[in-house]
Amino acid sequence: MPFNELDRAQVLAEALPYIQKFAGKTIVVKYGGNAMISQELRQAVISDIVLLSLVGIRVVVVHGGGPEINQMLEKIGKEPKFVDGLRYTDQETMEVVQQVLCGQVNKDLVAILNRLGGRAVGLCGLDGGLLQARKLDEKHGLVGQVCQVDPRPLTDALGGGYIPVVATVAQGMDEAVTYNVNADTAAAKLAVALEAEKLILLTDVRGLLRDPADESTLIPELQLSSVPALVREGVISGGMIPKVDCCVEAVRSGVQSAVILDGRVAHSLLIELLTDAGIGTMLVK
Repeated sequence: MPFNELDRAQVLAEALPYIQKFAGKTIVVKYGGNAMISQELRQAVISDIVLLSLVGIRVVVVHGGGPEINQMLEKIGKEPKFVDGLRYTDQETMEVVQQVLCGQVNKDLVAILNRLGGRAVGLCGLDGGLLQARKLDEKHGLVGQVCQVDPRPLTDALGGGYIPVVATVAQGMDEAVTYNVNADTAAAKLAVALEAEKLILLTDVRGLLRDPADESTLIPELQLSSVPALVREGVISGGMIPKVDCCVEAVRSGVQSAVILDGRVAHSLLIELLTDAGIGTMLVK
């Protein structure tokens, strides 16, 4: 059945109360995974962010860049190394991380946002002392745990009508070094510091599934009190544990809700924020 003008009008009418609800509010989007690699999905995500900004929603984009970092390490003949799912970061790797994340990846995203009609500005955790960290432990090298956030560079940018795009490296508090910081964790810390309405983690999975082999078992909404039992049952396991932990920390610290969202679905941000349907798994108090 063709999609006609009436259908379009109904879609816009359905979006209106959500636009009113989120107008002037801050949404933090952690952007990574397949949505960042696929050209088509990247275009959809970026255009969603521009649209949200144009209707008055204050969007902060926090990005990773694992595949690009791996490519650069391979170019210089260095094998990427991971310990417990986190990148082992020696001094040489940290130089590559800073160069790729704060340079190539960050500025490419800013350029695409601007080309599609947004007003984006690129920042990293070093700018204005935005992210400050201490060493996580010895076995991960220069991987940091964010201990302090100064959100003023972001609030200044948002106040000027810009979309801040943040690369997740942090200034050392314990040593005069730069730390590599997990992007999900950084996004959660920034959402708390900004008193955001919502934290959205774009991932390569549908959301939290009761049965990982069956996508129809998606858990659409999850209360914080249910999380420990789901961990014990093995429903929350593997790489989903740190993502859920980030969401739990954000919501417990004042963010209204946190969503684990399938970045493989085109326009998933608009579906989640501006329609009755919603997709992904939302964590609430």
